[in-house]
Amino acid sequence: MVMRRFAVTVLVCVIAMQLQSAESHAQGAHVTGAYPTKPIRIIVPFPPGGSNDIVGRFIGQKLTARLGRQTVVDNRAGADAIIGTSLAANAAPDGYTLLIVSTTYTMTPATHKNLPYDPLKSLTPIALIATGPNTIATWPGLQVNSVKELIALAKAKPGQLHYASSSAGGVTNFAGELFKLMAGVDIVHVTYKGGGPAMIDVMSGQVPVLVNTLLPVLPLARSGRLKVLGVTSAKRTSILPDIPTIAEAGVPGYEASIWWGMLGPAGMPRDIVTKVNVEIGAILGEAETVKWFTLQAADPLTATPDDFRRLIATDISKWSKVAKEAGISIQ
Repeated sequence: MVMRRFAVTVLVCVIAMQLQSAESHAQGAHVTGAYPTKPIRIIVPFPPGGSNDIVGRFIGQKLTARLGRQTVVDNRAGADAIIGTSLAANAAPDGYTLLIVSTTYTMTPATHKNLPYDPLKSLTPIALIATGPNTIATWPGLQVNSVKELIALAKAKPGQLHYASSSAGGVTNFAGELFKLMAGVDIVHVTYKGGGPAMIDVMSGQVPVLVNTLLPVLPLARSGRLKVLGVTSAKRTSILPDIPTIAEAGVPGYEASIWWGMLGPAGMPRDIVTKVNVEIGAILGEAETVKWFTLQAADPLTATPDDFRRLIATDISKWSKVAKEAGISIQ
């Protein structure tokens, strides 16, 4: 009888161990060492060819090499990035749907009052990727050679100068309005559907001032068709080291950089978030990556998920105040 009871006890223990092992195996997708086991989708909530798309594809290729699983970029443009962002927010939080965002993500809450997602709760911050400056440039025929001279001219002619940007409620619009508020000038915003048309009109003198991302401005500045007065980043950019920041050039404390980062759906396992963050950090430390971003007029930028979360919250507050003071809204 004693031996029979002992045998039953042993059998129960063996069964329990097997069940525990099976459960652990089933949960393997949530264990860092097992992820990923299938292709990863990276949603870009903008059309192909833009900065988010370019950054997303570069990082995707690098992640494919490091993780040993294919990453597929899925462009889901529309409604000022709201469509693609909503798609990511509603995806399963298993690490197989990721989202590329930029500073625009923190501006959208200020211009769209009824978002279908909560920017602070519906998505998980994973990693920052890079940062780059916008720039304030002018038509070469405008008789100003510095930010201080532009401010002086604008104050002498309130409401008579105009600046062009690539969109209403976008990064360059916010950068321009922040400049107006901090410099205390009245320059009228002219909205264009893209940076290309905006630059064409500034080069021809139809609009004297341009606020745009730096990369497409570079060749035009080097050929003398645009005059760069300053960059909007906190520090000078290595690709134009002689050009001062707007803060240095006459508006202390001014900063309106663009950054890119990666999010996932809310509720992602912490170990998967950490793994992707570490892999992206390793990618950003590669000499090839640093060179690639330099050519894009940007710099790699690493941060912990918690630091990224704080940046998002800070920027949402910052740009909401700018939108309110400047009257920026999307009809």
